[in-house]
Amino acid sequence: MKQNELYPNHASLLLALVRGSKRFFIASILFAWCTTLLDLINPRIISYTVDSVIGDAAPDLPFYIRPILDFLGGTKTFRAHIGYIGLIIIAVAVLALLSRYVFRMMNARGQEVLLKSTRDLLYQHILSLPFSWFNQNHTGDIIQRCTSDVDMIRAFLSEQLTALVRMAVQILLSLLFMISISPKMTLFVALFIPVIVASSYFFHTRIEKSFRKVDETEGELSAVAQENLTGVRVVRAFGRETYERERFEKKNEEYTGLWDYLMRLLSAFWATGDAISGLQMLMVLMTGAHFCLNGEISIGNFIAFLSYSAMLMGPVRQLGRVISGMSRAGVSIDRIRYILNSASEQEIPGAEEADLAGDIVFDHVTFRYGQEEDAPILDDVSFTLREGKVTGILGSTGSGKSTLMYLLCRLYDLPEGGGRITIGGRDLKTVTRRSVREQIGFVLQEPFLFSKTLGENIAITNKDASEEEIRDATRTAALDETVMHFTKGYETFVGERGVTLSGGQKQRTAIAQTILRNTPITILDDSLSAVDAETDSRIRRELNRRETNSTRILISHRITTLMQADHIIVLDKGRVVEEGSHDELYALGGLYRRICDMQSPEGALRSAHV
Repeated sequence: MKQNELYPNHASLLLALVRGSKRFFIASILFAWCTTLLDLINPRIISYTVDSVIGDAAPDLPFYIRPILDFLGGTKTFRAHIGYIGLIIIAVAVLALLSRYVFRMMNARGQEVLLKSTRDLLYQHILSLPFSWFNQNHTGDIIQRCTSDVDMIRAFLSEQLTALVRMAVQILLSLLFMISISPKMTLFVALFIPVIVASSYFFHTRIEKSFRKVDETEGELSAVAQENLTGVRVVRAFGRETYERERFEKKNEEYTGLWDYLMRLLSAFWATGDAISGLQMLMVLMTGAHFCLNGEISIGNFIAFLSYSAMLMGPVRQLGRVISGMSRAGVSIDRIRYILNSASEQEIPGAEEADLAGDIVFDHVTFRYGQEEDAPILDDVSFTLREGKVTGILGSTGSGKSTLMYLLCRLYDLPEGGGRITIGGRDLKTVTRRSVREQIGFVLQEPFLFSKTLGENIAITNKDASEEEIRDATRTAALDETVMHFTKGYETFVGERGVTLSGGQKQRTAIAQTILRNTPITILDDSLSAVDAETDSRIRRELNRRETNSTRILISHRITTLMQADHIIVLDKGRVVEEGSHDELYALGGLYRRICDMQSPEGALRSAHV
């Protein structure tokens, strides 16, 4: 157990989850007890009827029942009007029915409140987790934890835990009623309970381990399915359907095998419990018949004792099923605890909201994603991005271009001794993440679009944007002609992840989103890679017209995208190797020039003014 865990054990998490629904569960437990008590009354009434009303034995009733019997007129009255007993049995049954109804209603209400509060808590916490956490956990597994595991916790609290409390009361009351009839037979019945409990404990650890493996494998299976459904176009484009189907079937076969083993284990568990319970009932019949013949108990009491014995063995037999459910719930609780105990993004003391104005300075920045011994992605990087200027960043894949922007947006934080990033002389760590991200527009190379209309996706960054502002942003992003060609225009449904749009259309939609935010800092991370050179030029021209006071950062592999920038930074293997304007860098004859010559062998990129 870690000291900083918010939920150090199962109990702490369950108490937090039932905070809004505990009144419903408490009410359901109380009415479950009431139902159990009412169910235990009728066997006593039947015993009294057989022995004292039909027979002539003196009433053998608990002390708290005798005043009620006297008030109703005593045994003579019931002998004269035996139908009254039927009415009493019906009345008790109706009360039990009403009590059971309220129990079910309160339990169902508690379940729904629990599900809602748990989902809200999980979703809120997941949104607060750092960017790195999502890189370490599969989306399919996260979804499985938030659905199947949440439902398992619901079942545990509303069914297993409630049943456990109800069964405890039923066992206790049944034993008390049985002791009042025959202590000897009760002792004989009670001897079977430890045997069932020991059997349940024997299977418990094995079932829990098996459930844990099943849940983990289900998460892996969900991850495989989610990845393939999300990347279905890639799978089909490369003809990988057979490979991915076999991969899924292999994982599915493993999952099925684990469930098969678990079901055999549970079958043995339940069969063992049923066999012990059946043996116990057989011994009760034999012993009770012997005691009846010897006159130690009456026939009515024997009938009542059999009823109580069945009521006792019912919950004892269910105990095994409850324990198996608790085993799986324990696994689900651990999996939910993993999410809720994952550390949220934390601000340093004193961090506050602030306007991001001034030059952006990367001061001896060193950063690595893995362990300390791993090679750094950025190695002692230092440069300045001038306020209101356009800076281009060029580098090969893996040179750290995107990592620079992730650090600037505080999707990752610099470690101690990893340098610092300042804006206007202010350390970025002293500004809240919310404030930083609200003032930086970040367009990714592979933008994510939601299953909404095109207009809703564009306006998602500014809910208060007017129709004219949306159209202006669309025009600047060179998306206006595309919108005009759609039959429904802005009402065109783009599908999941924008599947109905081309790569260039999705990139331009993302650019329009960012334009609509009108942030003081704008980052285009290779976000013009899927558009043609003419559209690229048009977008940059429109951005220059709109954002004269905005600090703009262009990351690209295309020299034509960067050559008009005020300043260009060239990265190689996590280091800044060249800086300057296009003409200055070309004149150096270094890496930048080699890239220019590769992209334009005819030398058309020698001057930014060409």
